[in-house]
Amino acid sequence: MKRQRNRGRVVAAVLAAMCAAAALPGQAHAAGPGVYAFDPEAKKVQGATANVEASELDEGVPYRSTIGPGEKLYYRVTLDEVSAAYVSAVAVPGDSGKAAYGDGINVSLRETDDTQCSSQRANFGGEYARPIAAYVSRTIKEGSTTCQESGQYDVLVERESKETSNPDAWNLELRFLQEPRLKSGSSMPTEGPGSWPSASAKPLTGKQQKRTGGAGFSEATSLENGRWQDTVAPGQTRFYRVPVDWGQQIHATAGLSNSTSATKDFVGSALTLSLDNPAQGHVSDATLSYSGGPASASLRPLPPVAYRNRFDPSTQVSAMRFAGWYYLSVSLSPKLKESYGDEPIPFELAVQVKNDAGTSPYEGDAGVFGVTDQDREVARKGKNAREAARSGPMTVVAAAGIGTGSVLLLGLGVWTLLARRRAVGAPAPGSPAVGGHQPPQGR
Repeated sequence: MKRQRNRGRVVAAVLAAMCAAAALPGQAHAAGPGVYAFDPEAKKVQGATANVEASELDEGVPYRSTIGPGEKLYYRVTLDEVSAAYVSAVAVPGDSGKAAYGDGINVSLRETDDTQCSSQRANFGGEYARPIAAYVSRTIKEGSTTCQESGQYDVLVERESKETSNPDAWNLELRFLQEPRLKSGSSMPTEGPGSWPSASAKPLTGKQQKRTGGAGFSEATSLENGRWQDTVAPGQTRFYRVPVDWGQQIHATAGLSNSTSATKDFVGSALTLSLDNPAQGHVSDATLSYSGGPASASLRPLPPVAYRNRFDPSTQVSAMRFAGWYYLSVSLSPKLKESYGDEPIPFELAVQVKNDAGTSPYEGDAGVFGVTDQDREVARKGKNAREAARSGPMTVVAAAGIGTGSVLLLGLGVWTLLARRRAVGAPAPGSPAVGGHQPPQGR
């Protein structure tokens, strides 16, 4: 009995450790305002002030870095001569960081002789800091001679901050992706769309459902068409993601509930609704002001996802260039705390994805630039990327931040210990069982 109890304690301890580890990803959902959930797989990298000293970013690997006020930091990527490429930077100020109007980051992709391929600027749009994303691209275009060759390219991230802004360093989340190759022999358009449906979507009806947003891109809660209810506290940002396939058009509206307070103070840019594409490049945003009563903001109509959008001069149209998970985020200004308190305020996020899915232009697996039936099922169930990737206990622990090797060693160690205990407790051939009697011997 004693050995059985010890064995039970060992198993219980292991299960407790696994449960604790499995609970880690969910902690960011409960994180306080201003806390951003970085990708748990992100590697740390330091930006260089001299481009020749820049660290290289590997494709598909998330990275973490930091940038101070006024800093200009270089990173490096290696591109081939046939793939469209994207590098995104998510700037994450501290939870107490005060920002002046126009503060933000500028990201540019450059040849090593400083020829600029593309650039994008992202700013807070108001006097409060929140996670903002910008991306740069290398687009393959017939007849172009700029940034078309294979080789090394520089990624320059510049922080723009006023003297009145908080001088603390901002965190950066970086990612380098390359688009899959096109189907061989396929003829693709070389100009932007001439026109597209630009009418606003009709308001959704039907039952409202509850879904809690994540605290970062890696924890964005999956949504499908519908009216989704959540809460957001002053200074907090909630993240969601929606599968949008080729030929489909996304519409989104955020409606902030009335306050139960008797206060009617006016707060400008109280809520920001933002849309980012599968490469975490900024697409569009909308803001609303608040005076204690119900208020809403809608993204302006965007074109259906199409390959040809990339050739349009409008950055909003150009960003709708591939299928995949599109990210919605809802940020609430910390200024509301002064008049309305720090309690979360309910809001509704209405999401509509219209049109039937079209055919992918890629050869083989589209990766993050495509939508699968499994993605649609994940959206129906409301899982985030890490929850969807879990397929068993080992995956759960690994997703919680414990390396697979450590998990395997832990498991092997536990079962080896149990096996030894069983071996010690097992009677040898011909010996009496523990607690039993020696069988009578024949004479």
